[in-house]
Amino acid sequence: MNALKWITRWTYAPLILVGFNAAAMMIVISDVPKWTLGWLLAAAIGVSFLIEGFIPYQKDWNRPQGDRSRDLMHFLVNEASIAGSVMLIPVAAVLMPFPRLWPDALPLWAQLILAILVADAGITLAHWASHRNNILWRFHAVHHSVRRMYGFNGLMKHPLHQAIELTAGTAPLVLAGMPLEVALLLAFAVAVQLLLQHSNADMRIGPLRYVLALAPVHRFHHLKSAEEGDVNFGLFTTLWDRLLGTAAFDPDKRFTSADLGIGDMPDYPRTYLRQLIQPFRQ
Repeated sequence: MNALKWITRWTYAPLILVGFNAAAMMIVISDVPKWTLGWLLAAAIGVSFLIEGFIPYQKDWNRPQGDRSRDLMHFLVNEASIAGSVMLIPVAAVLMPFPRLWPDALPLWAQLILAILVADAGITLAHWASHRNNILWRFHAVHHSVRRMYGFNGLMKHPLHQAIELTAGTAPLVLAGMPLEVALLLAFAVAVQLLLQHSNADMRIGPLRYVLALAPVHRFHHLKSAEEGDVNFGLFTTLWDRLLGTAAFDPDKRFTSADLGIGDMPDYPRTYLRQLIQPFRQ
């Protein structure tokens, strides 16, 4: 069993990243209905829960703290907004007054990597700005109110802040004429990345921490101290954090619930509706 756990710790992240995104690509290029991606995402969530139970980073983070229904609402609303935005891609293509610049000649996998890198830049910069602009922070604070980290709370975001990040990340892609197939794959890749970025799995990523913004890296961003948590803004990669000088990692740091939350707002609302209202009350 110990050997199996060791193998799982080292293979979980790369296998999920490559395996589920490759499966999504097969669905998109085949005659399988595109809504099948929803079932594939459900499978990814199921695997996430299973692995978090098998190799938990913190066992108590696997136990609901009156937050499961709240996190489910955040997930459903924000995933629906992403899906709705993707469905508008064909409309945007028709209305676009500019010539298409999208590199259709590239293989689909290369188009997806390009879309991920561009989206990562926009989302990372919007995220970084949300820690420096008071109005943006009001809405982003919802995400930082978590007291435990597990895969399902990656989409625990205020819908308006979700829209801001989504616009920052995808506007250049839409203007360049990104096709619907790539948009579907990008939306799926974002969901899988959020599962891994907030995972409670005790994963080992080795040198991948220099490139990918996975859970061992992203946990530092959720430190409740404003100064300590002002690091690691990247969604997919650590590239922009290295350029911004905000990359941080300490292999000896061990996180508990006491490290998480918002330092100057320890009583931040914990229910879904109150979290929707809170940014307008401050």
